[in-house]
Amino acid sequence: MPSVAFHTLGCKVNHYETEAIWQLFKKNGYERKDFEATADVYVINTCTVTNTGDKKSRQAIRRAIRKNPDAIICVTGCYAQTSPAEVMAIPGVDIVVGTQDREKMLDYIEQFRKEREPINGVSNIMKARVFEEMDVPVFTDRTRASLKIQEGCNNFCTFCIIPWARGLLRSRKPEAVIEQAQKLVDAGYKEIVLTGIHTAGYGEDMKDYNFAMLLRDLEANVKGLKRLRISSIEASQVTDEVIDVINHSNVIARHLHIPLQSGSDTVLKRMRRKYTTAYYAETIEKLREALPDFALTSDVIVGFPGETEEEFQETYDFVSRLKFAELHVFPYSPRTGTPAARMENQVPEDVKHERVRKMIELSNRLAREYAKKYENEVLVVIPEEPYKKDPSTGEWVGYTDNYLKVRFPATPDMEGKLVRVKITKAGYPYNVGQFVRVLDDDVSPADLAPRFKQSAV
Repeated sequence: MPSVAFHTLGCKVNHYETEAIWQLFKKNGYERKDFEATADVYVINTCTVTNTGDKKSRQAIRRAIRKNPDAIICVTGCYAQTSPAEVMAIPGVDIVVGTQDREKMLDYIEQFRKEREPINGVSNIMKARVFEEMDVPVFTDRTRASLKIQEGCNNFCTFCIIPWARGLLRSRKPEAVIEQAQKLVDAGYKEIVLTGIHTAGYGEDMKDYNFAMLLRDLEANVKGLKRLRISSIEASQVTDEVIDVINHSNVIARHLHIPLQSGSDTVLKRMRRKYTTAYYAETIEKLREALPDFALTSDVIVGFPGETEEEFQETYDFVSRLKFAELHVFPYSPRTGTPAARMENQVPEDVKHERVRKMIELSNRLAREYAKKYENEVLVVIPEEPYKKDPSTGEWVGYTDNYLKVRFPATPDMEGKLVRVKITKAGYPYNVGQFVRVLDDDVSPADLAPRFKQSAV
């Protein structure tokens, strides 16, 4: 039996796509091996969001070549898409496929076996107009399922290479999304995470259908769906219709990741973001009326070219005022080929790192404040994995619908189930909980909803 090993760099979408590629290999009689083992084929799914992403991708490729010089080395993903010639130039790389045509990979492998000639299967992504269907009925990870609903992005922010790696926005057919969601629920998943390159842009390329309608249809048509999480939504995509759907939903998780990037209007303008801080704050206010006390998480880039001390302070104050539940903080990292990398007034590294430190400190404090509201509350947790820091405790770790990470006493048979847990001690990154009971598989979302919606204020 031929064997294949995978290595995935980068985002949730890449991890989803690796699982989809594995399904193709599995159907063709391959067994899956660990990346550190010797395999016949290695697939490296690359990232190019920063120059570091490129570098890490090259390191992973070379590691596979060293592991088995006779193996077929297949490189796919964003770095393969933006720099195919650079990837092909690495001695030992046999096949390069970008972010389209992944289903051709197995044919390329057969072709390579016969001809022993390197194959560049990268096409012009800017011409792609149709979502590439890649079904994942089950994941290697047993507790949370991602469901990719769209591809590409039309925004062209000045710091971002992704449109050139992923092409323009294209949405998956609603029937295909619903069908795959049902397969995932039938396979035992209690939570589905809607994901994509620009997830809530879903439907912008369709005539009479949009993201809000998809959310409504998923809840109405997927039998047994308990929890639906939106991986990311832009402030400009939080329409009144989306807010209305969230307000009436029994399954949408009380957690929204809404990228901010900067809390300074002048920086947002240089980044070419499509909102102002006033618009962002007003959107959050509307959402908090519909989904009281939801966990607001976000991305912030500090040290963007030209960011002054005043502009950084504006971001700091804005984040404090809006009370985010957690931030992903990044120092600005120039990405070759983007307008921001060519801007003057690049911020010195030491200044960036100091700003990152301050912002992470603020994020940690806000996260603890948010968690504190839930002390002594009973919430629903899906246990994901044993508590690795101290396995002797017999504790498991999982997330509540409002994205609190909880460790509590549990047993392996509870993995992936809905479990009521009382938060006994709030903290960050972990809250400590006390097991209450396992919920039946047939518990209705409506029975969970009042607890989902209850405000801890």
